[in-house]
Amino acid sequence: MNQLPLTGIKVVEFSHMVMGPAAGLALADLGAEVIKIEPVGAGDKTRYLPGSGAGYFPMFNRNKKSLAVDLKSPAGLELVRELIDQADVVTENFRPGGLEAMGLGYEDLSKTNPGLVYLSMKGFLQGPYEQRAALDEVVQMMGGLAYMTGPPGQPLRAGTSVNDIMGGLFGAMAVMAALLERTRTGRGQQVRSSLYENNVFLVGQHMAQYGVTGVAASPMPARLSAWAVYEVFATRDEKIFIGVVSDTHWRSFCAAFGLEELAQDQSLATNPARVAARDRILPVIRDRLAQLTQEEASALCEAANLPFAPIQRPEDLFTDPHLAQPGAMPEVTLSNGRKLPLPALPIEMDGHRLGVRLDLPQAGEHSATLAAELGYDPQQVEELIEAGVISAPVQEPHQAPHPT
Repeated sequence: MNQLPLTGIKVVEFSHMVMGPAAGLALADLGAEVIKIEPVGAGDKTRYLPGSGAGYFPMFNRNKKSLAVDLKSPAGLELVRELIDQADVVTENFRPGGLEAMGLGYEDLSKTNPGLVYLSMKGFLQGPYEQRAALDEVVQMMGGLAYMTGPPGQPLRAGTSVNDIMGGLFGAMAVMAALLERTRTGRGQQVRSSLYENNVFLVGQHMAQYGVTGVAASPMPARLSAWAVYEVFATRDEKIFIGVVSDTHWRSFCAAFGLEELAQDQSLATNPARVAARDRILPVIRDRLAQLTQEEASALCEAANLPFAPIQRPEDLFTDPHLAQPGAMPEVTLSNGRKLPLPALPIEMDGHRLGVRLDLPQAGEHSATLAAELGYDPQQVEELIEAGVISAPVQEPHQAPHPT
């Protein structure tokens, strides 16, 4: 692609952790100039999280510039205000009222930049819970997702930051809609996305099921499946999921796995009949799968065009042949210099995936350049650095190659 869709859009991002950075990632990958505001010195604390948080920064901060600035100093605040006056979008996922107290809320900023689109990402939208603190776990527990994920009586959070990530993506979608509306009205607006309402949207299908049938949805491990064969099966070595979701699939499945007796049993000819007979047919299928390796079972399913999936761990995805396709896993450079391939946005545009234009920024990597672009001369920039108003990294920055 010669020019990305959001080329020319400038975004100032106040964010940490996952939700805010995920919104900025989507906008940045689509071509926007995203400037991440970080504390002077070491920068965003998300850079240094251990354990399950160690992947947050490298996953959600490619294609961004870093401005490390002291917002508590008048000079730093003024610099950021000048930057925002030239921006199209501000995004933030800090505690309610935090930026407003510094004069960086939408009402103040829109006075000098009426075309500004201002995205606030919070735990809750308007309502009684609006001021509550929230985490992904919190809204999963109160929004029904943990109940649906774990066995009965054992609520279990989903295995990734689903609400943080999707809440950020919905926020990015709202930004793009507001930018489009700005082309008609000439004015920006404040838009919001949230963790809780995102979670409720995700479980909306289960709410609808109850509304339609009057029967409450059971947790996924205890659900009555809509299909007879929709299970994880043990093979001789590893496990595999197989879904047989039509009568045509059933005939193909039986033929592929040599289950002629089941195929010829007319009492199993329809899916409802097979669901009623699960206790009879599943042991036969389990015995057959146990004779095969996962690779053998996968080959039979693929040849028969059946839905199937080997059970993989996140680390297995680095060697998944499908993800070896060009553009599927663009590389970023970690702070130790190691290259790490990570997932691209799951979209194609004009047949192409969206790649890395800017590598992961070091804290303050673009501070001096951005100040110069605002009109600060070299001596003023140096004075800002010496006064601790902005900071720049000592090391040489990593530069990603331009995508071809």
